[in-house]
Amino acid sequence: MAGTLRYVDPTCRPGRFARLYATLATSRASRFISRHIGWKLDPLLLRVTRGRLATTLVFPTAVLETQGAKSGMPRRNAVIYFNDGDRVTIAASNAGGPRDPAWYYNLRTNPSVTFGGVPMDATVMTDQAETERLWRLADNVFPAYAAYRLEAAKVGRTIPIIQLVAR
Repeated sequence: MAGTLRYVDPTCRPGRFARLYATLATSRASRFISRHIGWKLDPLLLRVTRGRLATTLVFPTAVLETQGAKSGMPRRNAVIYFNDGDRVTIAASNAGGPRDPAWYYNLRTNPSVTFGGVPMDATVMTDQAETERLWRLADNVFPAYAAYRLEAAKVGRTIPIIQLVAR
């Protein structure tokens, strides 16, 4: 699936349908489906449709391939993304769940990843001002992120935001 990434401008406000779909994505049922079904289904959908379709429908999604932190085996997860200059930005939201997604631990252990078929290096953002700037952009791309951050904060979790740079 090499080269399936399209440029996603985070300054473009999503349309009415996308905002409605993002609102639905914050429901308890949608978050459950995302955490337990979507993450397994989306890599297959993206591969079969050559990157054109995922359960996220209107939101830009690509497959993140990491190396298992313990197993060393390749792991594939679909992740919403946007561009920030020459970098790709993703969030380890886990739909606002109490724990970071497994792919985040894999990425921390081995930051050499493949995203949308492109070899990349991952950096977890730690600078507060930069993180806030990126969240403003992320919220514009996928409005449900704001609700996910609130849910995660209820259990003391801060959702990490990651930038990827092509190797």
